[in-house]
Amino acid sequence: MRQDHPYFNAFNAIPQIGSVRMRKLLNFFPDLKTAWDAPPAELNACGLEEQVVSKILETRQSFDLAAEFERLANLHVSLLTWGDEDYPKLLREISNPPMALYILGQRKALDGTAIAVVGTRKYSAYGKQAAGELVAGLVRANLIIVSGLALGIDALAHSSAVEHSGRTVAVLACGVDNIYPASNRFVADKILHSGGAIISELPLGTPPLKHHFPHRNRIISGMSLGTLVIEAARDSGSLITAQHALDQNRQVFAVPGSIFNPASVGPNNLLKMGAKPVTSAADILEELNLLSLQTQIITQEIIGDNPEEEVVLKLLKREPTHIDLIVKTSGLPAGTVAATLTIMEMKGKVRNLGANQYVISRS
Repeated sequence: MRQDHPYFNAFNAIPQIGSVRMRKLLNFFPDLKTAWDAPPAELNACGLEEQVVSKILETRQSFDLAAEFERLANLHVSLLTWGDEDYPKLLREISNPPMALYILGQRKALDGTAIAVVGTRKYSAYGKQAAGELVAGLVRANLIIVSGLALGIDALAHSSAVEHSGRTVAVLACGVDNIYPASNRFVADKILHSGGAIISELPLGTPPLKHHFPHRNRIISGMSLGTLVIEAARDSGSLITAQHALDQNRQVFAVPGSIFNPASVGPNNLLKMGAKPVTSAADILEELNLLSLQTQIITQEIIGDNPEEEVVLKLLKREPTHIDLIVKTSGLPAGTVAATLTIMEMKGKVRNLGANQYVISRS
């Protein structure tokens, strides 16, 4: 812990002090301790509005710096600030980087080359399959997957990264002590247990208010060399992340989709605007000049461990196949096919896309 960390935490607890005003304090005062103890005239002189100065004076009368910082430690939350050496390099480059990040999990999960993967909450079977396979290829190239822990594609991206022994970082629009949505707590646990991290620029106890999400999205794209959009409606928040990526001079990637699927409107429009079309992880590596990592993306032949598995595997393709068609074509009893598919799914040989639709997996 640096000596100024408790003061970063203290100023960050004041809603009126965002990253812009925090930079004013850092540019004017020699350190944040001096800023915290400064008289009103000096706080005004650094460019803060009168009402903001009043809020600082009010807060520091009751804010217990030591106790509040100890609360972070008790919750196993670390604080990463702009001045720390391990602050993410790409995030430091954006025009409005967060001055502080609260980290639940491993700080080292933020150290490395990252790709943002975002998309719709209401994905199709195609979107689910695309997310799973593209993320699998990216983590095999040792890339970190960054997303927002939202329902849908975000959660699939995090889960696929964990499933393939990769690192993943979830960026929240609330405090890290308030996993949102609550239904993704299981995904959050998987992220933490796999050596990933859950982060936020917002202090503990901050609720997921609507205006927090667009600001959160700039961190998702800002940490990443590029942003991949997999299915997004015309008004999807994922497109805000893509816009942030463009503003930050980062690459935007999009998975082409059916012109008849509303969830494909977003990525298809991005493609018309010049986004890089993606049909494999290699497309992203090539565009980002990461070809040295491409050799690590290896598609291994999947073979059956017994005659039943061999029969079923021969009938599966990259396109979804319904279990009824497998039963009809294989000549095996329905119970045998169902049991074989379940066992192979547990082995990672096949994927169930829902509604009894199966595809062969990539190991």
